[in-house]
Amino acid sequence: MRELFHHFINALSADEIAHLKEVGAAATAQEGTVFSTAPDASALRRSTIGWVTDEDVKSLLWSFVSRANEASFDVDVTPQADVQFTSYFASEYGHYDWHHDIYWNEQGPLDRKLSVTIPLSDPASYEGGAFEFDEVKTTADFAALGSVLVFPSYLRHRVSPVTKGVRHSLVAWFSGPRWR
Repeated sequence: MRELFHHFINALSADEIAHLKEVGAAATAQEGTVFSTAPDASALRRSTIGWVTDEDVKSLLWSFVSRANEASFDVDVTPQADVQFTSYFASEYGHYDWHHDIYWNEQGPLDRKLSVTIPLSDPASYEGGAFEFDEVKTTADFAALGSVLVFPSYLRHRVSPVTKGVRHSLVAWFSGPRWR
């Protein structure tokens, strides 16, 4: 059955969450960017990111993506992924405004097909920072530790401003042949 997103609840153990956070925190931090070249595009996102290259992490994420794809999406996707550890700091009004994860101007042979979001901060340790879809109405708790959210990369979504504390997450984009 086709679905707009696939949410695995209580999918990760405390040890797995700690490991993902450790691997992510070890990645070299840099300012988060956006695809747009518009002069005011930097206002769309305030976060730090680090690229995660660990193959075990990619394999773990692929296990969720492949199951979600089989159950909910049925798109042509491969285990090839970009993985990013993202931090949103209240001191910087961290957020990522409405966007989709596909870079429509990409000229290569692959497009992002399925996106993954894994919260790595206890929701009690920060305020704000809600993950929200634009056109999908749901009461799902996407901030719950241990959850894994998989959705088509073309769905518009955002992370609302963090107003207290720090929100960490692991996000990934799995690619496949260009959309057509």
